[in-house]
Order: sequence, then structure tokens, then C-alpha cells
Amino acid sequence: MRLVLHPKVHSDIDSIMAYYEEVATQALANEFYTELRHFILQSAARPESFAIREGDIRRVNLYRFPYHFLFRIVGDAVRILVVRHHSRHPSLGIGRR
Repeated sequence: MRLVLHPKVHSDIDSIMAYYEEVATQALANEFYTELRHFILQSAARPESFAIREGDIRRVNLYRFPYHFLFRIVGDAVRILVVRHHSRHPSLGIGRR
């Protein structure tokens, strides 16, 4: 399937990486990005293997980091809506189309 990222996903990722660079190291930020990228590619390869959380929105939890992303299947595309911390409000990013 094609992979489409909502425009705000880039700023979500940039903010998370900047946080890890500030409180830890560039290496940790890179490890976060590597894990996130792995799961984003997995969601495009096998989108229906991830559980539906609300309506048609699916959630993918990262293993090592306390973050997840939400996506929906739109035609032949997987559309990533938001990348957020587990403790963020559950409605954050749901309204993104």
C-alpha cells in the first residue's frame, strides 16, 4: 500500500526527536526514528494486522519508546494521522484527515 503522512506528522516527529536530543543524545533520537520508521513501513505492508481503536483508526505502539501512531486505510493508502506520546489526550490528532 502507498504511505501518506499527514503534514503535521513531520512536526510531531521533529518535536520528539528534538526532545530526545535535548535530554539524552542524538543517538537516542536516531534510535527512536529507526523504530518509528520500522513500524510505519510495517503498517503500510500489513495494515489490517493492527487493531482498530476507534471507528476506522488503527493504533501502532512502539516497543522501546512510549509513543504510538494512529493511521487509517484510505483506498490503496495508509494515512498516518499523528505520532504521539502514550500519555497525550486520546483525541489528539483524531481530527486530522
